Amino acid sequence: MRLPAPIASRTLPVSAARGNTNHIAACVLQVCFLIFAAAASGRCADDSQTPKGLESERDLPSRYGYVAEDVRRLSQPVKGFWIDLGAGKGDVAIALIREAGNPVVMVDPDKDAMTKGLEAARQQGMQDRLLAVVGSAESLPFPDGVADLVVSRGSIFFWQDPVQGLREVQRVLRPGGKAFIGGGAGSGYPKEAVAKLIQQRKEQLSGAEAEKWKKFVELRHPDQMKEWATSAGLTDFEVLGRGAIDDDPKVGQGVWLLYTKPSATTN
Repeated sequence: MRLPAPIASRTLPVSAARGNTNHIAACVLQVCFLIFAAAASGRCADDSQTPKGLESERDLPSRYGYVAEDVRRLSQPVKGFWIDLGAGKGDVAIALIREAGNPVVMVDPDKDAMTKGLEAARQQGMQDRLLAVVGSAESLPFPDGVADLVVSRGSIFFWQDPVQGLREVQRVLRPGGKAFIGGGAGSGYPKEAVAKLIQQRKEQLSGAEAEKWKKFVELRHPDQMKEWATSAGLTDFEVLGRGAIDDDPKVGQGVWLLYTKPSATTN
């Protein structure tokens, strides 16, 4: 696949395109860098503690479409500049484009994974709505106050510094912008698949990788998400879900941080 040529920074205002869906993709191009050089510093994720056994979950139904549905239903973002942070191969981003029709910018330190995402989007006729930026959560390559939505599934638990990453999310969001960050299967995920997923994980807690799995579950506890958000200075947020090995009627299996950046106050 031939990669897009790098695009230099441009400065036309995001607000010029907000609310006009014909210009959203152009707006995205105006505020992001398509950088496929290995200039990004390190990885956004530290996956050295990833427990064995997660690969068996790939046999379960895909979760991305259900997550995209929850993003729209719970965060109700306006159309505009949307970011998928820790996007990997773009599974959530592509599901969001399919669900909402809005362009999405992937951010990830792994340019090879994002290249696969761009190719997948091209095969589905979405090449004009999926973009990629090499970067990390702790230092997002965007100006202040430009994003209407930041979504991140399964990434925060591997960030080098989740608190700093959330501060960066807060910085790049415009007043009134939304963030939906965490991990899970989605509220509409088939119940039999949810039960199997939770049962498999509970069994791993007493297996050969028990310590790694215990850490995996602890990082996905609602109290941990609340601690990160509070330490980052976020205020208007809600933690949804009951964690990695429990189901919840509102968001299903998993845990999510739903945040709205407060509007600027005027005197």
